[in-house]
Amino acid sequence: MSTKSAITLRDLTLEWPDGTVALDRVNGTFGTGRTGLIGRNGAGKSTLLRLITGELRPTSGHVDTSGEVGHLPQTLTLRQDTTIAELLGIRSILDAITAIESGDVDQRHFDEIGDDWDIESRAAEALDQIGFSAAHLDRRIAEVSGGEGMLIAITGLRIRRTPITVLDEPTNNLDRPTRARLAELVDQWPGALVVVSHDLELLEHMDDTAELYSGRLETFGGPYSAWKEQQLQEQAAAVQAARSAQQTLKVEKKQRVEAETKLARRERTGKKTQKDGGIPKILAGNRASKAQASAGSMRSTLDEKVQAAQAAVDAADARVRDEEHIHLVLPDPDVPRGRRLAELEDEGRTIVIQGPERVALIGANGSGKSTLIEQLLGRTEPVAGRPHGRLVTEVVGFLPQRLDGLDDDASAIDNVQAVAPGTPAGAIRNQLARLLLRGDSMDRPVRTLSGGERFRVSLARLLLAEPPAQLLILDEPTNNLDISSVEQLAEALDAYRGALLIVSHDFAFLERIGIDTIIELDADGRMRQRRELDD
Repeated sequence: MSTKSAITLRDLTLEWPDGTVALDRVNGTFGTGRTGLIGRNGAGKSTLLRLITGELRPTSGHVDTSGEVGHLPQTLTLRQDTTIAELLGIRSILDAITAIESGDVDQRHFDEIGDDWDIESRAAEALDQIGFSAAHLDRRIAEVSGGEGMLIAITGLRIRRTPITVLDEPTNNLDRPTRARLAELVDQWPGALVVVSHDLELLEHMDDTAELYSGRLETFGGPYSAWKEQQLQEQAAAVQAARSAQQTLKVEKKQRVEAETKLARRERTGKKTQKDGGIPKILAGNRASKAQASAGSMRSTLDEKVQAAQAAVDAADARVRDEEHIHLVLPDPDVPRGRRLAELEDEGRTIVIQGPERVALIGANGSGKSTLIEQLLGRTEPVAGRPHGRLVTEVVGFLPQRLDGLDDDASAIDNVQAVAPGTPAGAIRNQLARLLLRGDSMDRPVRTLSGGERFRVSLARLLLAEPPAQLLILDEPTNNLDISSVEQLAEALDAYRGALLIVSHDFAFLERIGIDTIIELDADGRMRQRRELDD
C-alpha cells in the first residue's frame, strides 16, 4: 500500500435534494500509486469519484487532494465532429503554439501553453503507444471505434499530467486488444490513479484495492486477487469466531438457568427448614438475608457474563458479511441435446447452435457482433457479404446491453408478470426474492431502482418468461455490473438448461459459465471457430 496519500476523505457526507443519504461520514485515503475501487452497485463509487473531482459538493465533510484531478466519466458522450486533438484536451494548446509561431505574441497564448511547449511530441509518443500518431490529431472521432475513443480520452489525461486521475469503468465495451493497451497505459501511469472497475484482469494491475462497503472505505495493499484471498480468510475466521461466540453465549445462558434453579431449590429448602422449626427465627432471618444478598450477587455476575457473551456475538456477527447468493427455481425449457435452435452463416459455411450448448461470440470492436445479433433476431435485414443468421426456434430470450426493455413506470412484479401472465404474483415474489430483490423494491416503479436492481428485474423477465426460452441471447451482459452482480449472473445462468449465445469481451465471465463453442468475428467480419478463448 502506498505510504503517502494523494486523496484524503474526512467525514464525507452527501445527501441528495430529496433527503436520500448517498454517503454518510466516509473516511479514508487513496495512495499515490494505482488503486482499484470496488464495491456493489449502489454503494456510491461513482458518486465518490464525482465528489473527489469536485463535480459534486459534499453536504458535510471534506475531500483533500495533493493536486489537480483529471476525470474520465463512465459514459463518454462526444459530437461526431470532435477531433482527436480535442478529445486529448490539447487543441487549445496546439492552437496557441501555432499562433505564436505565426507572430501573434499575445500574452494569453503563453498563458494557455504554460510549460507544455513539447505537447505535440508528447502527444505523438503517447498516441504511438495506442496505435495512432500525431498525423491523426485532426481526425474526427466518427472515424474511430467507441473503444478507441475511450482509449484516446484516457491517453489525453495521461498527456496532461494531472497529479491525480480517476477513471470510472474504463473497460466497458472495450475489445481484448484495446483492453491490453489500456493495461499497458495503467502500468506506466505517471501519477496517482483511482479506477472504478469490475474488470478482474484490470484490477490485477493495481497497487492497492479499496472497497466501499456498508458506508465504509477500507484499503488493502495489493491487487484484487490478493485482497479477495485475504477477505475469504477473514470471513472464514469471522464465521468461526461467530460460532464460538454463539456457543459461549449458549453456555452462559445455560449456567444462568442452572444457577437460578439451584437458588430456587436452596430458597425452598430454607423456607421448609424454618417452617419445620429446625432453627431459631432470628437465625433463620439472618440466613435468609445473607442468602438473598448472595443470590443477588450471583445473579448480577451471571447476568454480566451473559451480556458480555451477547456483546461478543453481536461484534462477531458484525464481521460476517451478508453475502447472499441467487438460488433460482427455473422452468425446464425442454431442449434435447442436439436440437437445432439457430444457424449462423458466412461464405457458404454454417455454424449450428443447438441445445443445450453455450456459445460465445467474440471479436474486436466494430467487427459486427451486435449487428449479427440484431439480424439474427430479425430486427435488421442481412447485409450482403457479411455473416448472417437464422433462428430455428421461436422461443428466444434477449438481454440487450442497455437493459432498455423495462416499463419504468411499472413495478418489478408487473414487469415480470407481463412476460409470465400465468404465474401467480406470489410465485413471482418468491423468485424475485431468490434474485435478491426484496421488500418494497418489488412494488416501487422500476425507474426508482438502482442499476443492480434494474438488472435483476431484467434478468427475472428473461429467465422466468412463459414459455421458457430455449435460447438466451445476451449482448455484453456484464457491462456496468459490479463483481458481485457478475457472480450472481453466472449463478443464475448455471441454473438455466437451455442454450446460450453470449457476446462478451469478459473472458473471465465466459470461462465461469462453461463455454462449449467459441465463434470469433475478425476485423473483416468473417466468422471462424476457436478452440480456446486465449487462442
